[in-house]
Amino acid sequence: MLRNVVVGRVREGVPAEQVEAAIQALRDLTVEGVEFRLIGGQDRGLREGNASFALTADFVSDEAYRIYDADPEHNRIRRELVAPISSSIERIQFALPD
Repeated sequence: MLRNVVVGRVREGVPAEQVEAAIQALRDLTVEGVEFRLIGGQDRGLREGNASFALTADFVSDEAYRIYDADPEHNRIRRELVAPISSSIERIQFALPD
C-alpha cells in the first residue's frame, strides 16, 4: 500500500472557495482501472505558519500511483486548478505498513 501526501500553500488573495473547488475536483476524480481513496482539505488555522491545504491518496501499489499520476484529467486539474492558486507544493509517497 502506498500513500501520496501533497501539502501546499496558496497564493495571497485566493479565495477559500477557489481552493475548495480545486480540492473537490481531485476528490471527484476517477481514473480508469485504479482504485484510490483521496482525502483533502484546507487548513483550519489552528496554528500559525501552517500550510494552506493538504491531500492524501492511498493506492494499492506503486504502479497504481504511477497510472494516477500520468492520468490526463488528473494532470489537467493540477495544471488548471491547483497550480495557478499555489505558491508552493510539496509531495511525498511512502509505503504503508501491512
